[in-house]
Amino acid sequence: MLRVLALFVALVLSGCAAPLAPPVDPVAQIVAHEIAQKQIPGAVVLVGAVSSAGEDRILYRRAVGDRALVPARAAMTQGTVFDLASLTKVVVTTTLTMQLVEQGRLRLDDKVARSWPEFAAHGKGDITIEQLLRHQSGLPSGIERKTAWSGYQAAMQRVVAIAPTDRPGTVFRYSDVNFITLGEVVRRVGGAPLDVQARQRIFEPLGMKETRFVPPPSWRPWIAPTSVENGVARTGVVHDPTAARMNGVAGHAGLFSTADDLARFVRALLDGSPLLRPETIAVMTRIEPGPESASSPGQVRHGLGWDSVSPFDAGMSAAFGPASFGHTGYTGTAIWVDPVRRRYMIVLANRVHPEDRGSVRSLRQHLAEKISAMSDDELLAADAAGQPANPNAGQPARQGD
Repeated sequence: MLRVLALFVALVLSGCAAPLAPPVDPVAQIVAHEIAQKQIPGAVVLVGAVSSAGEDRILYRRAVGDRALVPARAAMTQGTVFDLASLTKVVVTTTLTMQLVEQGRLRLDDKVARSWPEFAAHGKGDITIEQLLRHQSGLPSGIERKTAWSGYQAAMQRVVAIAPTDRPGTVFRYSDVNFITLGEVVRRVGGAPLDVQARQRIFEPLGMKETRFVPPPSWRPWIAPTSVENGVARTGVVHDPTAARMNGVAGHAGLFSTADDLARFVRALLDGSPLLRPETIAVMTRIEPGPESASSPGQVRHGLGWDSVSPFDAGMSAAFGPASFGHTGYTGTAIWVDPVRRRYMIVLANRVHPEDRGSVRSLRQHLAEKISAMSDDELLAADAAGQPANPNAGQPARQGD
């Protein structure tokens, strides 16, 4: 009788209990807030981890908001292709440069003019490969665009004509010229155009099938458009004006990719890359103090190509720790890696659509702070809470080139 009574009481109490609250996705809430503030139309966020035993796990992957607002609204999907802007610098140009260093075909202390003699003009003869990678070359930030030049060789002529604004090694100045120059060095020493080497030596070995320069027209239905010009949204055409004049292939910008493909690349950095030896990756990503920034007070900490503490880190280094490294892109993209916890964050947003007025600094900072504070289980729970039955619903079927 007592057992029956106890069961009855338990049933009554369970019936009176408040319903469980729906699961919360705090990562998506941060993205939704920035969408509401009209800073971005949408974003894809991916968080992954690589165990010391080499086990790869996606802890969180979510598409929030819209891929496009004009000419028609289109939902963001996990497979959306983004203009990566300056992520090109680390995914392609830094990787290919370090491959050549690893093969003994380049040295970090080589003068650039050793591979490209014309580069020495106008006082650039002492600039080294390492100074380009660390943005300590003393070169200005960009190539002039006042005259109506176009084409790859026209860009190289302007690099040759540039004079340093500071003595090499004395100041940090983030410079597209540094990586345009490295792209030409890679072309000369590697014996093939930059995009060909990238495909053969990075994308194909890693299975990055949704990553390339100058995406074909068949990709356009799932590319996030950037700014609207003359009433037309730029879709599949690089947003960076210098890279566009260079026909879309440059060492500083021009790459298009997806979050999943970038995860393949970052996992290779954390898990014994088929691209670079572990000791080369350690040298490339070792964060070292450098000279003060030319654009803001304070010392910069940088790797080879990879950023850590600079005017561009948006607080991500502070969130992920002093050993962390990453890079950002003007269009709203970011990769950040925590080598201690062996976790990484990929944020692909599109702040330049449609009017090039949005900001992603708050988005990056708040995502980094939230994600770094969450455990693997919390991220997995947030991922499960937010996923639709078909995360790529509405995504056009992909076709070949």
